Amino acid sequence: MPPMLPDFSNSIKLKYVKLGYQYLVNNIIILTLVPVMLGILLEVLRLGPEELLGIWRSLHFDFVQVLCSAFLVTFIATVYFMSKPRTIFLVDYACYKPPVTCRVPFSTFMEHSRLILKDNPKSVEFQMRILERSGLGEETCLPPAIHYIPPKPTMEEARGEAELVIFSAMDSLFRKTGLKPRDIDILIVNCSLFSPTPSLSAMVVNKYKLRSNIKSFNLSGMGCSAGLISIDLARDLLQIHPNSNAVVVSTEIITPNYYQGNERAMLLPNCLFRMGGAAILLSNRRSDRRRAKYRLVHVVRTHKGSDDKAYRCVYEEEDRNGKVGINLSKDLMAIAGEALKSNITTMGPLVLPASEQLLFLMTLIGRKIFNPKWKPYIPDFKLAFEHFCIHAGGRAVIDELQKNLQLSSEHVEASRMTLHRFGNTSSSSLWYEMSYIESKGRMRRGDRVWQIAFGSGFKCNSAVWKCNRSIKTPVDGPWDDCIDRYPVHIPEVVRL
Repeated sequence: MPPMLPDFSNSIKLKYVKLGYQYLVNNIIILTLVPVMLGILLEVLRLGPEELLGIWRSLHFDFVQVLCSAFLVTFIATVYFMSKPRTIFLVDYACYKPPVTCRVPFSTFMEHSRLILKDNPKSVEFQMRILERSGLGEETCLPPAIHYIPPKPTMEEARGEAELVIFSAMDSLFRKTGLKPRDIDILIVNCSLFSPTPSLSAMVVNKYKLRSNIKSFNLSGMGCSAGLISIDLARDLLQIHPNSNAVVVSTEIITPNYYQGNERAMLLPNCLFRMGGAAILLSNRRSDRRRAKYRLVHVVRTHKGSDDKAYRCVYEEEDRNGKVGINLSKDLMAIAGEALKSNITTMGPLVLPASEQLLFLMTLIGRKIFNPKWKPYIPDFKLAFEHFCIHAGGRAVIDELQKNLQLSSEHVEASRMTLHRFGNTSSSSLWYEMSYIESKGRMRRGDRVWQIAFGSGFKCNSAVWKCNRSIKTPVDGPWDDCIDRYPVHIPEVVRL
């Protein structure tokens, strides 16, 4: 019997082979230049001082040429530094923590559902099945108006919720940063479904008596990814307004958008969305460099609105009985996957090391030339980022991204625990996740964070931050009274 071939997968440590390949490709310039520089140094040492002095004397410098060269170098350096984008710092941020009086345990939620939908037990049963598999915990919160039976989705109650969430987050931000209201140069408020007149940004200006020349913006209808759209808008404004501060407020007001009908696709948001909000201070001032927590590196936005299915997959409309709600399409996850693919195709070349880009390019060429059935290479984004903040839109969203990006349980821990403790807080969920990582003491100087969010339209937006300094475990914040209990085990189904 011929001898069996050795099992190369076991005899050769393929992991170390890949590490060696990554090191070689990522440092190819250094590995090439070092021998060249050593050769030049050895040649200089071989010549000796007299020969070097002779070479120097043989060179003839014309004064006009030297002057022109110096001017050219100065001009190029000036143009470079003038055209270089301003560095945008995230000084600090604050997340709203709802009071315990707003807590909605499963038993309370289901009791209210049975009373509100007493004529349609199938809708109650549907909500129970969704809640059992949602990944939410017993401490998520809904605004006071939703605790009434029936709920009171009035304009007054909606304004009350907006004031409670936004003002609480702003007050906390002022305490943490020492920022004075008069020092705010740019204000951006995003809330997708509640857009009153005057706007929420005007409400903030009135409350804190902000300056009359403040540049204020109010973004609505842009879904759960609107927080990163606000960050992108703030970045663009800070590029053209030097020595400025920008405050971004991200929230979603639940009160006027709690669906009381029987359409299943519209009942789904009732089970997932909960109250929350965040206020973020951005700055382009050099004086904030030392105290800032993060530096903004990239923002990539992808919009799939040209496709009809993508446009309508998250759609506000009336049901057959005239009750308004958000209709979530069954194609939502497939559309989100396509949007993510487009987004990471743009993001990849900006953040991935050369080794991963080369492997991706070789696979792409192989699929085009040799065999289209080759499995596409999925770049290892874990080489580009230490932390991932995936929008806590639901368990299915987190599962899908963990699978597609080949992430470990620890990489998606912040997203799962945020969903469990606070529910889907829409555009502000990314900041609860960032706060979770900080509260666990995991954020170190130089760490890179990737925030990914999805929104109606359909949009996939992402931002990359680099940690500016090692962050101490915060003594206050949304996780201060429960971080020691997390992470918790979240079963696939919680029987109610």
